[in-house]
Amino acid sequence: MLSSMAAILAKFLSAAVGLMTVPITLKYLGPERYGLWMTISSIVAMLGFADLGMGNGLLNAVAKAHGEGDTKAIKRSFASAGIFLSCIACAILAVFGLIYPAAPWADWLNVRTPLAVSESGQAVGAFVICFAFNIPANLVQRLQLGLQMGFVANLWQIVGSIFAFIAVLVAVHYEAGLQWLVFALSGAPVLAALLNGVIFFLVVRPDLIPKFSDASWDDAARVGKTGVLFVFLQLIAAAAFASDNFIIGRILGMGAVSQYAVVAKMFSVIPLILSTLLTPLWPAYGEALARNDIDWAVRVLKRSLKMALLGTLALSSLLVLFGNEIIEAWVGKTIAPTMAILCSFAIWRILEAVGSTFAVFLNGANIIRTQLILGFVTACSAITLKIFFAKEVGFVGVVLGTSISYVLFSIVPYCFLFWRFIRVGKMRF
Repeated sequence: MLSSMAAILAKFLSAAVGLMTVPITLKYLGPERYGLWMTISSIVAMLGFADLGMGNGLLNAVAKAHGEGDTKAIKRSFASAGIFLSCIACAILAVFGLIYPAAPWADWLNVRTPLAVSESGQAVGAFVICFAFNIPANLVQRLQLGLQMGFVANLWQIVGSIFAFIAVLVAVHYEAGLQWLVFALSGAPVLAALLNGVIFFLVVRPDLIPKFSDASWDDAARVGKTGVLFVFLQLIAAAAFASDNFIIGRILGMGAVSQYAVVAKMFSVIPLILSTLLTPLWPAYGEALARNDIDWAVRVLKRSLKMALLGTLALSSLLVLFGNEIIEAWVGKTIAPTMAILCSFAIWRILEAVGSTFAVFLNGANIIRTQLILGFVTACSAITLKIFFAKEVGFVGVVLGTSISYVLFSIVPYCFLFWRFIRVGKMRF
């Protein structure tokens, strides 16, 4: 119960910090620099697969070893994953260090004002540094989750959100450059993760302090093998859904990214709530299907679909009706979305809710390869349609392209798979 409450609070605070920093940073940076920030954030978010699934693999390996009381296996798994991911982080920093001096960051990011041009490369550098350090630092949280210490892991996420908000306020107060705002918002959670690791190993579980001799490539491969399919899913999802700001920035300019990003941030509350409610069903589906309790799984999935659809429809309708008033009270009159963009986001979130509900069931049933196939087709179609519609109708077309692709190549196949599951007990093509 404490772990669930802490998880909900951690997500709420993370979302709250994101929402509260929008008016502060938008007013301070202006439309183009804020758009630059959002674009770089999206690019880095697309690299979320860089841990090669080691985080998810470590969680499963630790949970299994913990259940067997095998402390040595826990240390071997953590040490192997930690050293492997530290090497990846160093490689990322080394490659970036080589390309940084010669890269035309301003041209790539399509910024024009002198201040944005001068800050573009430094801002990218700040994001890459924070991202690289977070890859190994985040392993401690996965270790704690595997040890059934979710309360502690989520508590440190809360600390990271608080650190980030305070750091942003300090950066704005002292009129720091964009790169320091990046360090404030993205670096503070990394600092919290590092502090979590220090306290966990020195105070809470000193018996788990890893040694270099505990690590082996065999253990690293074993840990990574579990999560490798999820890496491809993350990669596909990033290409399909995290590329919007980059596409808009390249085609329509950074000013349009600001308009789009604020509306997207407002509607992001919906999937946040939904994921908090749906995620616990993942292991529940897996356990039920392992017992061959198909009736329970089908009944819960139907109920989840109904609740997700009705809940998302209600929240989306409220944001469409009062979206302009909310945004004006939130960030002022700088951003004034049209009814078309509000409606397009509402439709997308409703479709996403349906697809996410199916996806949680498929994850619990360990049907990953089918999702990979559908996701790949969806991503290719979505990117193509986003670029086409963005040129034709503006950034409304980006949401339109996502929605059309998702319906045709994800939701329709998911419905077919579910129907087939009910009829013959199989969901794979």
